[in-house]
Amino acid sequence: MQRRQFLALSAATATAPALTGCGGEPKGFPVNIKAGFKDSGFGPESTAEEVTEGLDLSGKTMLVTGCNSGIGLETMRVLALQGAHVIGSGRTMEKASAACASVEGKATPVSLELTDFDSVLDCAEQVEELGLPLDALICNAGISGRKQKQVVNGIEIAFLVNYLSHFLLVNKLLPLVTAAPQGRIVHVSSRAAYRRTPPDGIRFNTLGESNGGFEYDSWEYYGQSKLANALFSRKWAQKLAATNATSNALHPGFIKTNIARGQGRLTEIAFDIVGPFIAKSVEEGAATTCYAAAHPQMAGVNGEFLFDSNVVSVGGDHHLENDAMADRLWNVSEEMLGSYLG
Repeated sequence: MQRRQFLALSAATATAPALTGCGGEPKGFPVNIKAGFKDSGFGPESTAEEVTEGLDLSGKTMLVTGCNSGIGLETMRVLALQGAHVIGSGRTMEKASAACASVEGKATPVSLELTDFDSVLDCAEQVEELGLPLDALICNAGISGRKQKQVVNGIEIAFLVNYLSHFLLVNKLLPLVTAAPQGRIVHVSSRAAYRRTPPDGIRFNTLGESNGGFEYDSWEYYGQSKLANALFSRKWAQKLAATNATSNALHPGFIKTNIARGQGRLTEIAFDIVGPFIAKSVEEGAATTCYAAAHPQMAGVNGEFLFDSNVVSVGGDHHLENDAMADRLWNVSEEMLGSYLG
């Protein structure tokens, strides 16, 4: 048994329920390397540098949202280190510029405030003005649910930030992805997409002011936003099937970042105290993202879910492959965005 597995099992009782949103061993959802795919040779303790070791990403351009902290910063750092030109977005140009200046290699800052659709359009315009195809569009930025429900411009904030604004960004930048020789859209989802969603998946009547008659559960709201990421990826994979571009979603692992911010002081304390003992490092947490975005083994792989730098199948009762829900989500997203989609 590896050290982290031992510590995770030892700490499981102490950390539940606070950490069940994104850590611990899966219960009822067995995860295995998917039939038809070989073991990549990487695992939970592989780092982003290890999964990209020896790769020459010179000439490639990749966009990472949420580049100024956590796994977004490490993703940008490693991809730039291997030669890619990385476009890094932050909530402000100041934050994005500081992050880009901190990495070795070529990194271009852009501003992107995901609670503001006008900012998303401005970001897309900034990227388009660079005149470069996107070899990878990495939808990384995200927040957890909040202790109390927060609604911005009529939309629940986790759904807005984690999913809907990325829906708009991807739609606007898709021509740049398909212009690349083998463009990749990478959606940083979560195990919460199947472990922490409501039983019926996305509760569409809870995405605004209303709770739809249900008691508010911050992790369920986070879970349904991450399920939306996975379903969005699946839908894009279907739309891209006749092209050279691909779309895949992934679970990065339980990582000690600031994801618990806003969950309430008790949860934040649990993350601070227990997290370092059972969580992946940021270097390990960025590995699956970098693998999906850059590794040759992912060339042509489309519509899959990744876990510990491997293409996996997830057992149990979940909605990761619910095409009817993916179709409804797409339609609802278009309605919510209205004229912003143009």
